[in-house]
Amino acid sequence: MSAGAAAAAAAAIARAIKASGVLVRVSSTDFQNILRKVEKPLVIQATGGLFKSNYRYLTSYKGFAFYTRSSSQILLPSGAEIIVANKIWIP
Repeated sequence: MSAGAAAAAAAAIARAIKASGVLVRVSSTDFQNILRKVEKPLVIQATGGLFKSNYRYLTSYKGFAFYTRSSSQILLPSGAEIIVANKIWIP
């Protein structure tokens, strides 16, 4: 890879990180506690993993985006709006 291509790739990664805003990784338990604080939370859910499946979840609360990954599905509130995504990419 040339120096110019490497610099362009680094700049693209930096822009992606800036565009993502503030992202907070939390445990599955903390994620569920956050969801309980919202009347009708919006949750984005995706399945990933190469050798073993894992479940990824993303939601927002008070201007922050919260993300968790779990080896098993977590219980989501009955009033949650769920969007199933092909992938959740975290920089």
